[in-house]
Amino acid sequence: MTLARWLDARHPPPPPALRARIDAALGAALHRDAIDEPAALLAAAEGIVQALLHDDATSRGAALDLLAADALVTYVFEYASERPAELAGRATEAMRRIAALAQDRPRTQP
Repeated sequence: MTLARWLDARHPPPPPALRARIDAALGAALHRDAIDEPAALLAAAEGIVQALLHDDATSRGAALDLLAADALVTYVFEYASERPAELAGRATEAMRRIAALAQDRPRTQP
């Protein structure tokens, strides 16, 4: 099963605009085997957050990107919940990687 088909099976499905943003963030990973999905989902979320931080995107215009990053991380945990032994490790890894993005961000002066 591809990652795209795994996403298609999620219920309830995300609104079309959100799904389109998720698909765009995943790119070619959509067509890979779903067994690699946690890594691809987390990497896509990281990419979105990194771009938002780089652009200092704090306006309402960034809402769809924020929702997509949140949905991608949620899917990581949904996948992990199907494999309870992996849940703690996935949570730790996701928090570490997302937090590292903020640490690498150049500080702006007020």
